[in-house]
Amino acid sequence: MPLSSAAGALLVPLALLPIAPPAAQGPSGAPGPAGASGAAGAPGTGRVVDTRFDRADGFVPARAVTHAPDLVPYGSQVRVTVGRAAGHTSVTLELAGVAGAHEFPAHVHTGRCGADPASSGPHYQQVAGSDAADNEVRMTVHTAPDGSGTASAAVPWEFRPDEAHSLVLHAGTPAGPHAAADRAACVDVDF
Repeated sequence: MPLSSAAGALLVPLALLPIAPPAAQGPSGAPGPAGASGAAGAPGTGRVVDTRFDRADGFVPARAVTHAPDLVPYGSQVRVTVGRAAGHTSVTLELAGVAGAHEFPAHVHTGRCGADPASSGPHYQQVAGSDAADNEVRMTVHTAPDGSGTASAAVPWEFRPDEAHSLVLHAGTPAGPHAAADRAACVDVDF
């Protein structure tokens, strides 16, 4: 085959080449479940968001942002799993590479993550203004010395459509230069 024919054979449009998605990994480095990149599962089953924390003002918008890199370093990993069944919702939060021996309160918020920590809005409440224990999704992640930790919460309701968008990690204790209620990091989930 002449050189010009061989070179022409290599010029295949990239859009025609099959591309397999990379295998998802959880915070422990183990393979994650199908759809772990953030895709929604079948209707009524839930959602998994598996990503790394990054800057809020980066060139590519980040799915998870950190506002306190001393507590939640850039590149630390987060996985949020949301399950739905029979009108109930469960939320599991897994962290890896964050501050060790730390306590992070976490809540579902109404807004999306942004450069301003307040972008995530207030806590999502199923019944506005209610103090009932199961009116919000609340959990606390107690991290091991290596910076890994898991927490879960379950509530007897499902989120209203387009009203719950993020999971926020508050600075918690010990927080160093941060107030315990400061927003240390945020993950866009779109519950």
